[in-house]
Amino acid sequence: MSTFTTTPRSGTPNAAQGFGAPFRMEVDLRDCEVEGRLPVDLRGSFYRIGPDFQYPPRLPNIPFDGEGHLGVFRFADGHVDYRSRYVRTQRFKAQAEAREALFGTYRNPYTDDARVGTLSRGTANTGVVYHHGKLLVLKEDSPPVVVDAQSLDTLDDFYTFGGQLRSRTFTAHPKIDSETGELVAFGYEARGEATDDVAIMSFDTRGRLTWEAWIKVPYVGLLHDFAVTQTHVAFLAIPMATNVERMKQGQVHFAWDSRLPTWFGVLRRGGDGSDLRWFKGPERCATHTMGTFSDGTRLYVDMDMAETNQFPFFPNVDGAPFDPVRAQGRVTRLSVDLAKSRPDYDMEILYPENGILSRQDDRYQTVPYGVGFMPTLDPSRPLDPRLAASPMRPFNCWTRFDHATRHATTFFAGPDSSVQECCFVPRHARAAEGDGYLIGVVNRWLETRNDLLVLDATRLEDGPLAIVCLPTRIHAQIHGWWVPEQRSRETE
Repeated sequence: MSTFTTTPRSGTPNAAQGFGAPFRMEVDLRDCEVEGRLPVDLRGSFYRIGPDFQYPPRLPNIPFDGEGHLGVFRFADGHVDYRSRYVRTQRFKAQAEAREALFGTYRNPYTDDARVGTLSRGTANTGVVYHHGKLLVLKEDSPPVVVDAQSLDTLDDFYTFGGQLRSRTFTAHPKIDSETGELVAFGYEARGEATDDVAIMSFDTRGRLTWEAWIKVPYVGLLHDFAVTQTHVAFLAIPMATNVERMKQGQVHFAWDSRLPTWFGVLRRGGDGSDLRWFKGPERCATHTMGTFSDGTRLYVDMDMAETNQFPFFPNVDGAPFDPVRAQGRVTRLSVDLAKSRPDYDMEILYPENGILSRQDDRYQTVPYGVGFMPTLDPSRPLDPRLAASPMRPFNCWTRFDHATRHATTFFAGPDSSVQECCFVPRHARAAEGDGYLIGVVNRWLETRNDLLVLDATRLEDGPLAIVCLPTRIHAQIHGWWVPEQRSRETE
């Protein structure tokens, strides 16, 4: 019988131990221990989703292919409760019945067990968002999964918005219109595996389809995130290309092809897609949008961007080893003047900090914004000597970026700690942009344990207002989402 410790998984450090190991336990913890004092106006739910292997992989695999494990911290009256549940996807339920892994390596149907049949491969392990009274759990190769916002029970393992979703895929990063509340989304490889079709769509606050357009991409590859304004939609196509021949050899879905340029595509929101324009740029890797805005005819999109492949578990086509220096991500502004016919776009690095998983005040997803947040690595900060032998230094800070002044302020998690993605919580519904709290989970490496931190987002350097102390580690997170108390209890 294979086990997690004997099954080869990937070449990623800590992939099968410490915080990289499967967690597998579903948790109910009432009244978490709190150091400090929780703000009285912090009322709501912080949902976090990440991959957590259900069974040892059948083949060498990467961390991104674990089953979706959803957790929620609920804040009210100075108390915090924590709950987590696996998302009961079609894949999860089939494997639970078989009591073993049935799906092969990451996004590669050629490696699946014959018993899988036509079941969805979706893991629901990447993103989570609350819209039209539903908590949607997301993985970009499949439709959403609907989960009960209170119990975390899975309600619909293949949600198509009542049959309105024609794309076979759905992004893990939909945007909520800052003025109308519409959910704007897309799906790539939308007509099936390795197709060059992208479907773009929006749904109103009742989940009704209000717009759909179909476009083609210059080559098939990873389109993890996108940018949306009141007037335009933009994509960055990066050289993380879908490689069917390598998939047939048993490898993962993507491989980095440095011969390919990046393409910045822009189209008018609400149209039929016929005005789509692609602007050519050099090899770059960027997967997350911090924010976007327009100034006259010029469109600006801010992303955490590196020179090359940022994922050590996605191979380079040319066989080159992973380059951790060129893989460093910095907040970079892409801009293009839509009134001109130039076939390229401009890039400007805004800050020197190295980081990933950029976020913003989510109330400003489709309008001009001025504040962003990101996990960063400050190599000058002290490192506990007992961690000195680690092959790589994890991100150890959360940083706030104020674009008006180009000033960055940082919270350092400690010499024995690293940070996961952070999430901004407004102080109240009408609070100014960036006025509120920054929350997120930190890894305590020497104790193999997690804490949830609450900081004043305007004064990160002052340290935590409160620390929610957990008695153990919890499942790893990719992305998270905050839902205010009154919304988390809504029903359709």
